[in-house]
Amino acid sequence: MNTLIALVGLGVLCLLFEIINLRKLLVPATILGLLGVLALTVSEYNMPGSYYGNMIAVNAFSVSFSSLFIVLTIFLIALSHNFYESHQSKLSDFIAIKIFLLSGAVAMVSFGNLAMFFLGIEVLSISLYILAASSRLNLKSNEAGMKYFLLGSFASGIILFGICMIYGAMGTFDTTEIAELSRSAELPIWFPIGIALVTIGMFFKIAAVPFHFWAPDVYEGSPALTTATMSTLAKVTAMATLFKLLTAMNAEISYQYQIVVVIVSMASMTVGNIMALKQANVKRMLAFSGISHAGYMLMTLLSTNNSAGNLLYYAAAYSLSGIAAFAVILYVCKNRDNEDIVNFHGLGKTNPLLAAILTGALLSMAGIPIFAGFFAKLTLFSQTIQAGYLVLVIVAVVNSIISVGYYFKLILAMYTKEADKARTGTPVLIYGVAIVSILLNLALGLFPSLVMDLLG
Repeated sequence: MNTLIALVGLGVLCLLFEIINLRKLLVPATILGLLGVLALTVSEYNMPGSYYGNMIAVNAFSVSFSSLFIVLTIFLIALSHNFYESHQSKLSDFIAIKIFLLSGAVAMVSFGNLAMFFLGIEVLSISLYILAASSRLNLKSNEAGMKYFLLGSFASGIILFGICMIYGAMGTFDTTEIAELSRSAELPIWFPIGIALVTIGMFFKIAAVPFHFWAPDVYEGSPALTTATMSTLAKVTAMATLFKLLTAMNAEISYQYQIVVVIVSMASMTVGNIMALKQANVKRMLAFSGISHAGYMLMTLLSTNNSAGNLLYYAAAYSLSGIAAFAVILYVCKNRDNEDIVNFHGLGKTNPLLAAILTGALLSMAGIPIFAGFFAKLTLFSQTIQAGYLVLVIVAVVNSIISVGYYFKLILAMYTKEADKARTGTPVLIYGVAIVSILLNLALGLFPSLVMDLLG
């Protein structure tokens, strides 16, 4: 609860910085504020409780995921300084929106009531709609914002319809009461229908096949920093929320439901990886890569054996490598018309450090040792085999091999092609974010228990 209050206060403070003309202090002050909020959040780890009639439920799950979201937001705010340098008058607006987006993300994993869950998802979604269309003079950005707004609104409507069905069946929005009522011998048919509708809406939010069609266009058209936010913070938030929804309401996943999850998981991995092979635009390639990773994360729904810990570990590994990759993309594609692979030609010679960081991030996404991505997939696969879904793991391994193809296409472009243009100096913050995020990824790869034991 304290985390949400602090975040809203910090967002308002960002807007006040603009009024009193302290733009130069905005980014460092916001990062310091977020570090303070992170300390406040971590301090609640051993103090579970509920607030305001169980509207907010603080526990190890909410604290662990909220801490990950805050770390990701710190990286995104740090990258904002250089990304918005030509729009200084709007810097406070963009940073405040990201802080409010984070408050929505925290509400989505801390809810004890379905009303708070829906409020959180709307705060997060509306922030993303604004950020997607924030490049007003860019036709692609306008198109991305409109497409995301229309399709996202439909998904929110489906979720709301599902919540209404659950309320009609149970007579309450409180997840604790719903969990108790769901253990009764005969459940109204509206309850499983409501769960199915909410799940479909959340599949859209994580861009799982067949609800993925918006992602490539929106990722490509949105400003690069917004794409980074969508593919890291927004995606792992939606996945963690779906996991919490199904566990908090004791929605015993039937065998038929599990088969649907298996099919969606397989389809997401396969479609995402095969379509990514054909892409020349790096943002579009990472959009399809994100669709495939959504398929991997869905595997956590099939087992109760430390699934929360495995999901947290996979989400941390994926999002940290995504942040590292986008930090390099922001540097390479600044002042360019597009994010095509051609822009990365010769990066291994002109800036070896950033090329090495991007290589490490891509190898982690592909699941190559010693990066966290490898160990995250390993734990996920072993858990899924124990749950009895060997065929799904075989499909996942084959897809991991396929993904190496398009990741290496970008790596080879950096090291085997000649640079077409000279590159300008690299901002310190880009170096800082890229280095720290890839080092954190490596640390998680070497010491996975640091994260997995949090929800053990």
